[in-house]
Amino acid sequence: MRRYFIELAYNGKNYHGWQIQPNAPTVQEELNHALSTILRKEINVVGAGRTDTGVHASFYVAHFDVEETIDDTEYLAYKLNRIVGKDIAISKVYEVSTELHARFSATSRTYKYYIDKQKNPFTAEYAARIFPQPHVEEMNEACKILFEYTDFTSFSKLHTDAKTNDCTIMEAHWEDSENQLIFTIKANRFLRNMVRAIVGTMIEIGQDKLNIDQLRKIIESKNRCNAGTSVPGHALFLCDITYPKDIALSTKKDTPE
Repeated sequence: MRRYFIELAYNGKNYHGWQIQPNAPTVQEELNHALSTILRKEINVVGAGRTDTGVHASFYVAHFDVEETIDDTEYLAYKLNRIVGKDIAISKVYEVSTELHARFSATSRTYKYYIDKQKNPFTAEYAARIFPQPHVEEMNEACKILFEYTDFTSFSKLHTDAKTNDCTIMEAHWEDSENQLIFTIKANRFLRNMVRAIVGTMIEIGQDKLNIDQLRKIIESKNRCNAGTSVPGHALFLCDITYPKDIALSTKKDTPE
């Protein structure tokens, strides 16, 4: 068997996330259909991870296995783009070692969450509106607390199939740009709904509804009910996935503000 990586981006507005679900359109399902149509055999792609309903990916990686060699991967990418819907864009297809796995070989993922500071008709579909506007300084102080912990059960969707709720957060900070507040978080892995729950909790801190000590108690409680309300998914982007350096697949494609 030969293994191929696909680099792609997708607008999650019309999808119920990446992973196949019964009676709901997903990115994985559409990609499976396109590859199976072109290669004339059943193909099942494996993604780098799940994204929630409505969440976008400005950079995503998936892999699939076939018995034969694909001589022209550039042409395959072209044909895939002809079949998949307008909300999915394939940038590259290339062969990798069969030991390389889109999900398990990834060493980190990075998400960004966008909040418009003023109503903007051109970014409204991809950014949240929060009132009152939270204080960035307080939220950045709260970000420092995240590095003290590895168990993030309090920010995880209940009853998932995850074997552990431990995550190593490598980066977490808020940026106050001219028109937006942008939250960036990088970790070796994320739990289901984790980023949206963290952002919701951070916003409550930025609005003086919670304080730093309460954040510690929330994390240590390992109880999702104690954390803030999850923010809407339409403003969340998976924007980077990294792999070991010798694989040379790390690429970052941030979404324009």
